[in-house]
Formats: sequence, structure tokens, C-alpha cells
Amino acid sequence: MSKKIGFVGLGAMGFPMAVNLKKAGFEVIGYDAFKGIYEKANDAGITMVETLKEVGEQADEAIISMVRNYDQNIDIIFGEDGLLSAQPKDKTVIVMSTLDPDTMNELGKKVEEESELKLISASVSGGVAGAEAGTLSIMTSGSKEIVESFKGYFDAIGSNTLYYGNEPGNSEAAKLINNMILGVNISAVAEGLKLAKEYDLPQEEILKLLQVSTGDSWVARNWDNISEWTTDATLGVLLTDLKASYNEGLKHNVPLPFNALSTTQLVDSMGKNKPKA
Repeated sequence: MSKKIGFVGLGAMGFPMAVNLKKAGFEVIGYDAFKGIYEKANDAGITMVETLKEVGEQADEAIISMVRNYDQNIDIIFGEDGLLSAQPKDKTVIVMSTLDPDTMNELGKKVEEESELKLISASVSGGVAGAEAGTLSIMTSGSKEIVESFKGYFDAIGSNTLYYGNEPGNSEAAKLINNMILGVNISAVAEGLKLAKEYDLPQEEILKLLQVSTGDSWVARNWDNISEWTTDATLGVLLTDLKASYNEGLKHNVPLPFNALSTTQLVDSMGKNKPKA
């Protein structure tokens, strides 16, 4: 009999992740506040339920949370008719939402002190394309024993699973660091292409040079895709992460000048279209 895993939040990232879990042989018990996804999810073989209580009752050992923020995680766990209404025991919430490190630690502490659930953090990187292909990078933290026991779940949705220690917020710090470096790299490639334009150098040939020389990076290899990123989606998320990582630097008295410059450059490039803080 296949294991039943709960999955809350079947949005742009969550839906293909749930599908890949189903393809790997797990029975996925799904829930989303947006009922418009239910027909599509059922067609993909996901067992959709009407309440979070049913998710808490039916999941064997784990429930993935792919909702947006801390408040939504609090709501699905502790809210009226939330997961705790099922009185679950010996089950773990795998929080794959993007929170700042301190907030994730706060969530982990609250779950530990006020319920019989356990919590681990498992941030993801790779975007919608990675979610669809099952090639996400998964940054985990929390109980190492639990993380290792859930290897089958992580292998179904990602190609790399990394562990960053017992504090749930550590995985969020790792994700912020990754995205900070991404932002700096984007600024570097954009600046190089700007100078190349002044010499009428073909952009395609410059990118080919970078990809086979010392200027190579994931950004250089995926510039065609990155250049299509929009303010209301990926660029907005990147700006949020750059700000968050800069604030973490301030908290720990770690200067991050390249982060600050990249954030300024990104805000300037977005112009009037930049998202509200």
C-alpha cells in the first residue's frame, strides 16, 4: 500500500510538485482554498478533500505546506477546522513556504509547544520549471532523523536535497543566500551586456562566450529565460528576497555591499512597475 501524504497549497509550484509525488507512487491528499484547482487536480490523480481536518486525518506521516506566508501557515495548522482539528499525532508538517529565518524558527517553536505535530523546513529553488520537471533543489532543516526518513518524498520532487542543521530557519537562510547570489549575478551579466551593446557586439555571441569561459554562470546559461522575468512574478520575488537577505545581514552585522547594489539596480530597472514594499 502506498503512503498517503498531505499537500496543502496547489498553486503554480505546489500543483506540479503534488503531481510528481503521485507519479512516484504516493497517494496525495490535497487541499487548496481555491476550489478552481480541484477538477484539474482530481484529473491528475490527486485525492482532493474539502477540509484541512481530512488532510490531517488521512495523511500517514507528513503534510506538505506550500502556502504563501507565516499567517497562512498559522491558519492551516492552528485555525478553526485546521490540521489540529484532526488531533494528529506522530505526524510532521513539511513547510516548503518561503519565510525569513526568524519567522520559520518562531513557527517551529509554536508547533512544538502547542501541538503534537512536528515541523521541518524544506525551502525549494528552481521555480515552476523545476517543479514541473521534478528537479528542484530542496534545502532542509529541522530534525535530521525526520528529514532522512522523508527522502522518498524529496526525491520525487527534486534532484538535490541538502541539510542545514536542526534550526528550521536555517533552510530559509540558505535560500536567501542562494537568491542573493542570483541577484548579484543577474546584475553582473546585465552590466556586461550593456557594455557589449556599445560596441555593437551580438548579445548571443557574448552569452556563448560566457558559457564556455570564465564568465560562466547559471544566469549566463539561462539569460533568455531570465530576460523574460516580469515585475509581478519572478522579479518581484527576487526583490523581496534581496531585501530580506540584506536585513539578515544588518541583524548579524554582516556587510553585504553587492547585495545592496544589486537591490538598487533591480529597483531602478523595474521603474514604476516595481512592487510595493
